[in-house]
Amino acid sequence: MYYFTDDCLLGVDMIDGEHRELFRIINDMRDLLENDMLADKYDSIREKLEMLKQYAETHFQHEEEYMERIRHPELDLQKKQHAAFREKICEADIIMPSESEKQQIFLDDLLKYLITWLYRHIIGSDLMIGKLKPLDETAGLIAFTDEYLIGIPLIDNEHRELFRIIGEVNRVVKDEFIPDKYDEIVFLLEEMKRYTIFHFTDEENYMEKIHYEGLAAQKRAHDAFIAKIESMDLEQIDAHQQETLEELMRFLTEWLINHILQADKKIGEANQ
Repeated sequence: MYYFTDDCLLGVDMIDGEHRELFRIINDMRDLLENDMLADKYDSIREKLEMLKQYAETHFQHEEEYMERIRHPELDLQKKQHAAFREKICEADIIMPSESEKQQIFLDDLLKYLITWLYRHIIGSDLMIGKLKPLDETAGLIAFTDEYLIGIPLIDNEHRELFRIIGEVNRVVKDEFIPDKYDEIVFLLEEMKRYTIFHFTDEENYMEKIHYEGLAAQKRAHDAFIAKIESMDLEQIDAHQQETLEELMRFLTEWLINHILQADKKIGEANQ
């Protein structure tokens, strides 16, 4: 079962509801994969694919219309990601094998793509649609306070360091005396990625040690965050430095706060 976790909530009811439905459709496909009573799954797979294709198309249209209405700066990027998803599903529809022994492999590979794409797209891109506040509202949330303590010293200390790095991003955002911020941005992106990977490894190892049941969902959220950082276009950054920094600041702050409060807090609760 793939779970629609609190990490995936944007705060826009329409989009959140449609994301839940996409998870439901993908879980139906997972049930089909695990159905040992059905030997030939060709027609069933095609039916699920068509359902996914139609619903995703409706959702993408709604999401893009909403982004256009609020003049969201990442609309063009979203359209490209949506187009890539459509292309992948159309390709799957074409190459789906008729031999029953190959259908399991096909369906397993397709599910891995779908759930990875969906988590990364929601957490890495869609999160910025609904949950991010204007920069001046977010700035006051940069300090690590007791609100973010989960009660595990190792993880709490590493969260403090992540807040420190985000504070550095905020410093560069607000510094009007740095005419060219490109080098600073690239350095901070690399520092954030390097330390975040280190932190996620520690956090996941800890969850494995206590047999935490939410480990799989946490790993997907972590992968989506790293993918977002790695996907940032350096040419785009150089051409629109201030805009990129402000966008990065919003994303880092909102994602970290949301992830700690909605996901990591549960690790501390499980350890009690």
